[in-house]
Amino acid sequence: MYNSKPHQEHDLTRLHQHMLDTRLAVLVSQGEQGLLATHLPVLVDTAEGDFGTVYAHLARANRQWQDLQHGGEALLVFPGADAYVSPGYYPSKAENPKVVPTWNYLAVHAYGPAEVIHEAEPLLAIVSRLTDRHEQGRSEPWKVTDAPADYIEGMLRAIVGIRLPIARLQGARKLSQNRSGQDIAGVREGLSASPDQLDNQLAAHMRQL
Repeated sequence: MYNSKPHQEHDLTRLHQHMLDTRLAVLVSQGEQGLLATHLPVLVDTAEGDFGTVYAHLARANRQWQDLQHGGEALLVFPGADAYVSPGYYPSKAENPKVVPTWNYLAVHAYGPAEVIHEAEPLLAIVSRLTDRHEQGRSEPWKVTDAPADYIEGMLRAIVGIRLPIARLQGARKLSQNRSGQDIAGVREGLSASPDQLDNQLAAHMRQL
């Protein structure tokens, strides 16, 4: 992705935390069927490989897995908080009106060769781990084993697993770093005062600059 130098994020711990915090990623691939994208929940194993490994699953009816099975690089997009930045947030506007709106955001892109999994046992492990992750914190967490075994076997036949060892990571942390400290504070205050929760989330990230 295009990402100017002031907004590049290279800290692996921070990149991994962003990925772990993302509930729904976007899997993008290019193959015989053209450019395809699927929104899907993922598991990120930060300890597996140099940059981590991502696990997920697709519906077998989703033809994207056929292109992935033929090899080639795939992309996983992990979006984050974002916010419109009004020129009105900049105190410097009073002295220099040459300002325009922009957008602040966080995002991580993970690239690697996707592997397709058909076997029942590793598929069960993927869906079980995904379920456990999103059920944690509930007073009565639901587990895959709560459903009848023959029903789960049938559901597993309707999906394919994806394993993507990450070969490279790109992180964007666009938080007005190219502006003066005064303008950064103005943006942070403006977003903090917004009634929009996403604006507030972005402002919280700006407090960490």
